[in-house]
Amino acid sequence: MNLLQGKKALIFGLANKNSIAWGIAQAFHQQGATLGFSYGIPQLERRVRPLAESLEVDFVEKCDVTSDEEIDLVFDKAAGHLGSIDILVHAVAFAKQDDLSGRFVNTSRDGFSMALDISAFSLVALSKRASGLMTDGGNILTMTYYGAEKAIPHYNVMGVAKAALEASVRYLAMDLGPDGIRVNAISAGPIKTLAAAGIAGFRKMLHYTSERTPLRRNVDQVEVGKTALWLCSDLASGVTGEVVYVDAGYHILGMPEPPEHWE
Repeated sequence: MNLLQGKKALIFGLANKNSIAWGIAQAFHQQGATLGFSYGIPQLERRVRPLAESLEVDFVEKCDVTSDEEIDLVFDKAAGHLGSIDILVHAVAFAKQDDLSGRFVNTSRDGFSMALDISAFSLVALSKRASGLMTDGGNILTMTYYGAEKAIPHYNVMGVAKAALEASVRYLAMDLGPDGIRVNAISAGPIKTLAAAGIAGFRKMLHYTSERTPLRRNVDQVEVGKTALWLCSDLASGVTGEVVYVDAGYHILGMPEPPEHWE
């Protein structure tokens, strides 16, 4: 079964082979989608291009999502190269290191603005352009985390940005639904990625969750990719404005301690 046969997807936020975006790209490719990639900074090109070549992807563009001019340029090129598109994947997030390692109360004004701009407003900016190329409806998907709704140590301003991102999903779903465009988010459990490396104590977080999730393990990019495939295929045709958890069940717990610790 080729769930995405004939579909064209633009994936923003690919950084390397450990990226969640790469797990999604592989799942889409396996199910027949034509892909285009975008990366955030010039230093990532040497990592992204070999990945693109391995999937025979020939649309690879840098895009600074804080620049409307660069966003417009990428979508102009996408229109020329792909014509219409069916899927937009937004896997973009950033916060200053200092704002992730200290106390949230000490978040800088500049750091707060930067985190919200790159991690949340960029979804709105990309969706505005992508929707214009979705001539027959489409799907928009973004990546979030449980720190959007519960306070997580060292997640700080990124948690606030992800909360804004999740609210944006709901408002975009309401706005774009009449055009046949669905908008959803995946809330993945902690996965060792380039972005996660900036969170202080991330290795401890991985160990902590692996001991406490109902499945007693963490998730990986492949599992997120499979859920993304479902959400962006006709199998999820009635789903929009949702946050779907792929976290081995961690978010259902009210008292996250293994039962064996209670005895």
